[in-house]
Amino acid sequence: MLMWRRSRAEAVTVDLSTRVGSVTLPNPVMTASGTSGHGAELADYFDLSALGAVVVKSLAAFAWDGNRPPRLVPTTAGMLNAVGLQGPGVTAWLRDDLPRLVDTGARIVASIWGRTVEEFRAAAELLAAAPPAVVAVEVNLSCPNLDDRLAIFAHSEAATQAVVEATAGCGRPRWAKLSPNVADVAAIATVALAAGAEAVTLVNTVLGMALDPSNGRPLLGNGGGGLSGPAIHPVAVRTVHDVRGALPEAPIVGVGGVTRGEDAAELLLAGASAVQVGTATFADPRAPLRISRELRRWAEDRGVETIAEVVGATHQGGLP
Repeated sequence: MLMWRRSRAEAVTVDLSTRVGSVTLPNPVMTASGTSGHGAELADYFDLSALGAVVVKSLAAFAWDGNRPPRLVPTTAGMLNAVGLQGPGVTAWLRDDLPRLVDTGARIVASIWGRTVEEFRAAAELLAAAPPAVVAVEVNLSCPNLDDRLAIFAHSEAATQAVVEATAGCGRPRWAKLSPNVADVAAIATVALAAGAEAVTLVNTVLGMALDPSNGRPLLGNGGGGLSGPAIHPVAVRTVHDVRGALPEAPIVGVGGVTRGEDAAELLLAGASAVQVGTATFADPRAPLRISRELRRWAEDRGVETIAEVVGATHQGGLP
């Protein structure tokens, strides 16, 4: 039962702690993979330990150069990217980038990718050696499958199952990051959870493209890319809402166009237990911390005692 206090006469101390599967976080705001680097890049702007967790850029079992430039194109309400998962590989990351990030006191979520099921397996097994500060592994199922270049792992129930099962060697809770570019995300989420994922991260970018009107050629070096930012926020809210409705007990991490505390609250109300902030950090590197503080004020203004009261409240009739 939700216990909402309408009066502000009595001060309310909000407990922002939340659980994503077996992982407890001090607050529900994290960075999003791919938008804040592989290590402690944002530590120059704020205390990373003040966030729920830092989610690093996706890593493969090997170093990867990514796509040819241009890689980023601004859009009316966000940006298109085709960075192509550039990264140093898990082994180099463990050696060169992770130590400073651990020193900040942050809770860390490592994101992994692969072109095949076996490459996912290799990346996950390399992470078994990571220190306890790495509290979870986000399995980026929304990247291309080399066995079928037109396919995305998260577009197939069979491929999703195979990858999630193959990544158990990381020895940590796994969160399956899914694509919004399918007819039924809940069906894919069901398979991911049955295969061993503790939670699902919803959503990755929406497929998009930008053309140069002067010559008709793509503005991104890779042709198409992924749209992120405020433009996809309603897509993320709808996806979280629908998956929560289909899978009421499933832990969900909501991501997509979070630029304000109210955006984070919207994803929580729809059914997410935590949220990630990504594209907003390009304009404001302090955005994740600011949004966490705005979320606290939003909760205080409504007399919320625990953030758990907010999670999925839309499915119980909304706020009183």
